[in-house]
This record gives sequence, C-alpha cells and structure tokens, in this order.
Amino acid sequence: MIVKKLLCGFALSALSAVAMADLEPYSDYDISDAIWSVTTVKVDANMGDAYLEGLEKTWAASNKVAQDLGQIEEWRIFRSMTPNSGDFNLLLVVKFADTDDLAPNKAEYDKFMAEWGEQRNQQSTEIAQKEYPKMREITGDYLLREITLK
Repeated sequence: MIVKKLLCGFALSALSAVAMADLEPYSDYDISDAIWSVTTVKVDANMGDAYLEGLEKTWAASNKVAQDLGQIEEWRIFRSMTPNSGDFNLLLVVKFADTDDLAPNKAEYDKFMAEWGEQRNQQSTEIAQKEYPKMREITGDYLLREITLK
C-alpha cells in the first residue's frame, strides 16, 4: 500500500513538473513580427546549376526589385552539401517585415509591375512553366516566425 502511494505521488509530481515546464509566449520567449517564407525544392541530379541560372533570371531578379521597393527585407538561396539526400536540396527564403507585407495590395503590386516590366514578366513565366518542371519539384512551402528564448 505504501509503495502504491509513493508511486502515485511520484507520478503526480512528474505530471505537475511537465505542466509547469510549458513556456509562455512573451514572458518566456518572443515571437518575431518578421515572417520568413521558406520553399523547399528537390532539384534533379545534375540540374542544380541550370536551375540556379533560371532562378537568377526569375526568382532572384524579382526579389531584387521587391527589395529595392521595400516590399521584402531580404532573400536567400541555400543549397544542400548532400544534394541527393532527403526530401529537398534547395531552400528559397524570403524575409518579410510582418504579415501586412503578405497581404494583397494593389498599389504595391502596381509599383512592382511598373519596375519589373511586362517583358520580364512574360520571360519569367515562360521559364517557370516550361523549364522548371523538367528540373525540380517543390516539396514544401512554410511561413515561419523566429522564436527568441529569454
């Protein structure tokens, strides 16, 4: 009987310790206003540089325009050192100041299109529709916020 009570007491103590271990947002950690859009891509073997060449003309070029206009804060491309392992081997990352920058906005769209231009828009659409499907598969899209533990 005493052993049973001790085991029950230990179990209750362990459960309460777990409950007390939960962190609370804003008191134990901060959540960024900034949002990172992360796209995971599986680029086919031997197509990495060809895909990067296309990204330079499309994705990277459009992000440079958006960054110059203040519509995004930064952008990055990360490539795996082990390209044939896992579900993806390339990350396309864009940092936005906050969720407002993700919302539809006609004025910002018009500013972007005025700078980007119809000819580049048509060229990038053609590359994305005709070339990219032969080289890669998009395996995921994520919207992430940075967590800073206090």
